[in-house]
Amino acid sequence: MPGSGFPRKLRLTEAGQFKAVFDRAQFKVSNRYLLILARENQLEQGRLGLVIGKKHLPKAVQRNRIKRLLRTSFRLNQDLLLGLDMVILARSNMNALDNQQIHNDVQRLWLDLVKKSKASQSKNA
Repeated sequence: MPGSGFPRKLRLTEAGQFKAVFDRAQFKVSNRYLLILARENQLEQGRLGLVIGKKHLPKAVQRNRIKRLLRTSFRLNQDLLLGLDMVILARSNMNALDNQQIHNDVQRLWLDLVKKSKASQSKNA
């Protein structure tokens, strides 16, 4: 099982890294609450960036809960997400969802993203 931390090498930390994903996203998956943009990287691990704005979640405690749940889900599924840089954007008020609903929604999005990534790799091969 992956470690319980979220080390720097698994994060998008610089504006240029986020911009690369926004400008050249190869894969997009979404639901009512979240949008995940992703592009292949040349690394052995996946990296995650989060964009959770005040517009959709006005209180810091709400934003922190959502970010914690998203990071945890990423850590648990990082073996599936190798070689991808991903940015997750909050779309609308997720505060109405409980933790289990968020986990289930994100899990479905990860699986959709993996399918798209695998399909792209098989096309290019």
